[in-house]
Amino acid sequence: MNKETLLLGIIAALVIVFAIIGADYYRGSVETVPATSGGNNALVRSDSPTLGPADAPVTIVEFYDPECESCSAFHFAIKKVLKDYDGKVRLVARIMPLHPNSVLAATFVELAGEKGKYWEAQEFVFQKQPEWGTVHGSPTVVQPNAPALFEKYAVDFGLGLEDFKAAVNENRFAAKLARDQADGQSLGVSKTPTIFVNGKMLLRLSEPDLRQMVEQELK
Repeated sequence: MNKETLLLGIIAALVIVFAIIGADYYRGSVETVPATSGGNNALVRSDSPTLGPADAPVTIVEFYDPECESCSAFHFAIKKVLKDYDGKVRLVARIMPLHPNSVLAATFVELAGEKGKYWEAQEFVFQKQPEWGTVHGSPTVVQPNAPALFEKYAVDFGLGLEDFKAAVNENRFAAKLARDQADGQSLGVSKTPTIFVNGKMLLRLSEPDLRQMVEQELK
């Protein structure tokens, strides 16, 4: 066997080894979960807010909490992925309120959704999170000015002060939020944000891992 043949053999072996390592890495980054619960899709409901084409080959489902700092930080990574894979990826939002002011913020976002401004409101509450969110590192300490701040936001955002107050007082979106939470729990969601890509759970919260999952689903 000459040196050139030996070298080619070594290269081929290395390609196989790296392919196996890459496959193992990908499998370690995701977890496939049941997509249905009680005959209905527990990942995507008919009234779940969506961004992107309905027939996109890849659907990203995010269970998030508007008061969660990690959700706010990872929000920009998700939006970058949507932009870079424009037309190929659809984003679906599900809310799991786990913090003291989460329901208040979720009410703001859901009310905006009724007026066709869900995604703008989501970005708005993330940007304003340092103002209305709980004290960093102290999840039991409620930001006392949050109700007044959201009333101001409702006026500034054009939602209507009285409509917002009514939505809060009557717990207008309680059933939807409870369903989102129950769906998340049935899928193994225990923290936010939790991301699914075509029904596979992202186990490492990083933009490169998310992109890799998208790429795998597009192949």
